[in-house]
Amino acid sequence: MFKETKMRLCYNQLAIKHITSTDKLYISQSVMPNAGRGVFAKTVIKKGDLIEKCPVIPIPEHDVAALSESILLTYFYFFGKKRERMAVALGFGSIYNHTDSPNATYKEHEKEQTIDFIALRDIQKDEEITVNYVQEKNNKNPLWFVE
Repeated sequence: MFKETKMRLCYNQLAIKHITSTDKLYISQSVMPNAGRGVFAKTVIKKGDLIEKCPVIPIPEHDVAALSESILLTYFYFFGKKRERMAVALGFGSIYNHTDSPNATYKEHEKEQTIDFIALRDIQKDEEITVNYVQEKNNKNPLWFVE
């Protein structure tokens, strides 16, 4: 006899209409000191253009403490209206490097569980695409993963 059980959905089972990969980007060695890899433009990207739409994997609250000592901490985005949750962006989303003078920004779509990366200005071919992780004007506090 089979027993009927309630299955818990995997975090990856969100109904998404359609997400396509991009041919606008590539990953290479960052031009920023000590940054490792970075995301670069394969072609000119115009101001206001969508660079990439990345699905995110929300980090369950009970997993945050275990991951706080992990290298993965440097790849998280804070999500939610009050930045109360954490998520890992897929695609190239967690590889964009931080700067205080970025050429791109990101917009979270909590319901869709995606992050859009958008050009703040024209980005030239082979230019590294950067974002400001904090996104709050005049916030000069150190980043959460910088000692």
